[in-house]
Amino acid sequence: LYSVILFCVFFWIPFVYFYYEEKDDDDTSKCTQIKTAFKYTLGFAVICALLLLVGAFVPLNVPENKNSTEWEKVKFLFEELGSSHGLAALSFSISSLTLIGMLAAITYTAYGMSALPLNLIKGTRSAAYERLENTEDIEEVEQHIQAIKSKSKDGRPLPARDKRALKQFEERLRTLKKRERHLEFIENSCWTKFCGALRPLKIIWGIFFILVALLFVISLFLSNLDKALHSAGIDSGFIIFGANLSNPLNMLLPLLQTVFPLDYILITIIIMYFIFTSMAGIRNIGIWFFWIRLYKIRRGRTRPQALLFLCMILLLIVLHTSYMIYSLAPQYVMYGSQNYLIESNITYDDHKGNSTLSVPKRCDADAPEGKAVFINYLRIYSSVRRKKKNP
Repeated sequence: LYSVILFCVFFWIPFVYFYYEEKDDDDTSKCTQIKTAFKYTLGFAVICALLLLVGAFVPLNVPENKNSTEWEKVKFLFEELGSSHGLAALSFSISSLTLIGMLAAITYTAYGMSALPLNLIKGTRSAAYERLENTEDIEEVEQHIQAIKSKSKDGRPLPARDKRALKQFEERLRTLKKRERHLEFIENSCWTKFCGALRPLKIIWGIFFILVALLFVISLFLSNLDKALHSAGIDSGFIIFGANLSNPLNMLLPLLQTVFPLDYILITIIIMYFIFTSMAGIRNIGIWFFWIRLYKIRRGRTRPQALLFLCMILLLIVLHTSYMIYSLAPQYVMYGSQNYLIESNITYDDHKGNSTLSVPKRCDADAPEGKAVFINYLRIYSSVRRKKKNP
């Protein structure tokens, strides 16, 4: 899955983007478009190769033996790379993309989490109201046209300035009348009446999304506070092996895991929520590169390049969301609903004897070796840090 993400981010999306950039030029042939797209995509392939090389070799601990030759050092690097099956290289590349996804989530998802429910509650202007405004504009333009034409009632020709103004007002009048017919069609359509009937439901959904956003804020605050107080420190990336301060999602997901597939349904709902809020944020503020607006997202008028940027941003946000779920529910991500048995001695007063009883306990970092399976999902993000720490 992560290899597919790397392929899409560094190869497929850049190639299609530059292909459509060249397609805007009418003089270029299809073969030239493909060659130019491959040429620019090669730069992204070089960046991907550099990330893989840095992740593969830089975190490794080279032997400290000063008498070792250069060949022995190179041999050690390749042996370490083969023993990890390239996990460090892949994890470093994915972690780099996750960092970019975090910036995109801060920019677009955070904005969309507030913009989406507020837009649902506030609603949009009705077609009847827009039609009323359009009618007022038509009457105002017709008055300007009559005022200009009244100057030539006595047969005198109009000045050049008045002719230009008259032409502009007549063009604007045609545009407003065309819009009047379009608004009339929208006002009488069945879809508009259906959306009007759903207006109370949209308000309810808006209030629900506000409560969901507050739930995520509370869960993230408690989880990050727990990391700050009880984590293994900055060298491990504030990784935490257990939950000392429980949050609502961390308590709910292990309970739902006992009934298949309720936990998967909730995880899917969480991911879809972040996708919809991110799309709402991108649609409202557009696609920006620092202070430069690159594209606007508009219905029916969005350029293909903007859609590719939208797909890449959503892909990076989903990648960051997969790691953010660990912050929302660390117990569920690391151990799920695993339990192990501990033996407890019970003394009976009547029979003056002892009995051993096996009691189930939820898996955590204190579980004996071999009793709890650390889920591989988190190993992708922690392998580089562990290679740096282990001697």
